[in-house]
Amino acid sequence: MSTAKKRKRKMFLSVLPGEQIELVLALDGIIQEYYVEMLGQIKTRGNIYKGRIHNIDQALQAAFINYGSGKNGFLQVDEVHPEYYQEEIKPRKGHKYPPLQKVLKPGQELLVQVVKEPTGSKGAFMSTYLSLPGRYFVLTPGREQLGISRKIEDEKERERLRSIVQELNLDQGLGVIVRTVSEGRNKTCLSRDLQFLKRLWKEVRKKGVAEKAPALIYEEKDLAFRAVRDYLTEDVSEIWVDSDQVAEQVQEFVNLVFPRRKKMVRIHLDPEKTLMERFNLEKQISQIFSREVELPSGGRLVFDQTEALMAVDINSGKIGGEKDFREMAYKTNMEAAENIPRQLMLRDVGGQIIIDFIEMRDKNHISEVEKALRASLKGDKARSDMSRMSRFGLIQLVRQRLGISALSVTMENCPRCQGTGMIRNMEWQALQAQKDIYRLLRRKNCPPVLEYPVEQDLALYMLNNKKDKLVQMEEKFERQIIIYPKES
Repeated sequence: MSTAKKRKRKMFLSVLPGEQIELVLALDGIIQEYYVEMLGQIKTRGNIYKGRIHNIDQALQAAFINYGSGKNGFLQVDEVHPEYYQEEIKPRKGHKYPPLQKVLKPGQELLVQVVKEPTGSKGAFMSTYLSLPGRYFVLTPGREQLGISRKIEDEKERERLRSIVQELNLDQGLGVIVRTVSEGRNKTCLSRDLQFLKRLWKEVRKKGVAEKAPALIYEEKDLAFRAVRDYLTEDVSEIWVDSDQVAEQVQEFVNLVFPRRKKMVRIHLDPEKTLMERFNLEKQISQIFSREVELPSGGRLVFDQTEALMAVDINSGKIGGEKDFREMAYKTNMEAAENIPRQLMLRDVGGQIIIDFIEMRDKNHISEVEKALRASLKGDKARSDMSRMSRFGLIQLVRQRLGISALSVTMENCPRCQGTGMIRNMEWQALQAQKDIYRLLRRKNCPPVLEYPVEQDLALYMLNNKKDKLVQMEEKFERQIIIYPKES
């Protein structure tokens, strides 16, 4: 058994009643996973709806689903279960699926589940392949499969679990995925969870028939519940909670799952210090939202999100001498390779990622950095694919986005820079204002007193640095110019 498996993790649940829940999973004081949920925001991921097809886009081979939200959901052809096909049509040569416009029709009703929340101008990504998560299993109606978590590596244990599931006699049309926490569990525990999921599916199916589209059929639980259902594993030694009520709920669940670990749930009630401050997690959390992340040896990771990809730049600390530079570059790159995957997980960065390492010429150093990056990626639940390092020091990475990141939940574009991170300097803004004032003064109907509102900092800059130019314009056009700050 590896050292990493022997070490114990801690779970932290920080609750602002009725408003916000934060979940942190830390190993040896280092945050491995971070999730935040604002209860006032509408959350749809995992929800099941009875929707209606609004229209079908032949070019995209996708249907847009009205499920009761402001934006229609997006349903790709490969996410449509054949049971919804209106008629049997074979796929065209070289295609895996039949043309969507021939097997579905606008106005048709179907059960859909939100796989990805709406983001920006994009609607929710949906699927008709439903899944209902329990403690030990994920039930997959419509897919007669028996999958076992890849994290259960012991072949004998995999066979034992497979035999138990086969003995439990799944109903026709149902499949299951055996979750990691099932490892070592007896047949009684597993059977109880499966029976619960089968009853839940029966209720979902019944409601799906009775309700009129669009309608919410099944709503996923909040983060506090999901924390103990999905993240409470054997290697979690302590659960710290700063809410009496939530601690009581967590304790009830722990009593069922780990009856011998009575003192697992701890309560933090110190009004002088927050739960995250007590365990020195505050700085790590703030770094998740920061553009820059410090490395142990003085280097920095710089994250820049574009429309199409995430760029990660590695900056070194100051150092002199060619030999010292080579060693510094290798050391900083190794630290970056170990830290970047963790930051990608915490930020839930998906899609194309370009990592710009400090240039190295030693082939052994390049190989070691690549190996370290691959090893760190193994701890990520999301699927990823990585290229070799190019001669320019670049590594391309493609990562699956799992859900809603803390960044997307808590951040928005700056109203001044519109998300670019940069604004025009004061000199440029002042010149544009002068140009506009000059245009207004030249108009025939310009009033004797021209009032011109600008932002407060620009007003101060112009009155301090452009006073002479403004006086010259007043004299030339025989008008008075009054610059004043806008009301905020």
